[in-house]
Amino acid sequence: MEEVCERENLKRALQRVRANHGSPGIDGMTVDDLPDYLRANWPSHREELLRGSYRPSPVRRVEIPKPHGGVRTLGIPTVLDRFVQQAMLQVLQREFDPSFSNSSYGFRPGRSAHQAVASAQQYIASGDRYVVDLDLEKFFDRVNHDFLMTRLAKRVRDKRMLKLTRAFLNAGVMEDGLVSPTEEGTPQGGPLSPLLSNIVLHELDCELERRGHRFVRYADDCNVYVQSARAGRRVMESLTVFITKRLKLKVNAAKSAVARPWERTFLGFSFTHGHQPKRRIAAEAMARFEARVRGLTRRTRGVSLAQMVRELGAYLLGWRAYFGFCQTPTILRRLDKWIRRRLRAVVWKQWQRPGTRFRELRKLGVNPKDAILTARSNRGPWRATLTAALCWALPNAYFDSLGLPHVAAQ
Repeated sequence: MEEVCERENLKRALQRVRANHGSPGIDGMTVDDLPDYLRANWPSHREELLRGSYRPSPVRRVEIPKPHGGVRTLGIPTVLDRFVQQAMLQVLQREFDPSFSNSSYGFRPGRSAHQAVASAQQYIASGDRYVVDLDLEKFFDRVNHDFLMTRLAKRVRDKRMLKLTRAFLNAGVMEDGLVSPTEEGTPQGGPLSPLLSNIVLHELDCELERRGHRFVRYADDCNVYVQSARAGRRVMESLTVFITKRLKLKVNAAKSAVARPWERTFLGFSFTHGHQPKRRIAAEAMARFEARVRGLTRRTRGVSLAQMVRELGAYLLGWRAYFGFCQTPTILRRLDKWIRRRLRAVVWKQWQRPGTRFRELRKLGVNPKDAILTARSNRGPWRATLTAALCWALPNAYFDSLGLPHVAAQ
């Protein structure tokens, strides 16, 4: 606990909490309020931590929709509790992370989802043409506290740290003004939760390594790669027993499967079929992308083209940073073409009247004959985007000048 309360550790924790922004907890305090609050109140909280008497507040329940339907429940701690958790995380992570498996990639310093996907790709290329895709049902809601604390106590001797970790696990959830106890689970939303989940699932990693399996795990997404369907079914059956009895968790049979890797999705990616599999964007991820772009470029939104491009550009930059890791550039070029066609349809819709369309086309350099024929056409906005006049007037360079990024490499 003295390490947690060390000045440099606290400074890093405050920087991280402020950088992550995040919503207020049940007390309404924001991350911008935190520095002033700490200047006035930190000495008393520090004494509570060192005495082992600090008491976390209940978390605020928030539900966010999942991509495939349903909701994911988050527990948002107060900003002060997030600060304390972050300071604890920085100390505990130094102790635990070096001992974690090389096949574990989630929520670890210097490791990423891209590395996990690349590792899976290597296993497939080397001949492991079947995957045991394990889905743990409501993992973060079902972590057994006693199991977790037992694993934590093997490495942490400071009883104040153990007591405080248990207090965070049992802090409860406030909803509609009422506090409900939490007897299991590590609520998503706090800085400490990802590390605690890795401590629990390290047992699974150790078991897989003991059996000599090749696997990739990112948080609760775990794929084991084998050479035959028969071996996959055997692995699935034995691991289900291990997870249920040893980890006190449940395998979601409906979402888990033994299949070909190109038939499954891993962290938003899948793979092409062949001796040298390539990374491709999974169909579900592509559908979510197209739905989001359609929403942002809806012709009835009633916003200016400049504002639409700003909002769309912010989304595309984030999407490209992750899914640009795919190895199917033709798909990305097709998406770029589709996005710009949608924007041309927006502009055509905004011009509305034939006279306006004629004047705008002329301003943009279209010759009078093509401008008048295109302006008088009764084609709808989507079909109009295929005309030579509109493509000439609104080339890709026009949208580049507005700051619209490409999703394909240029």
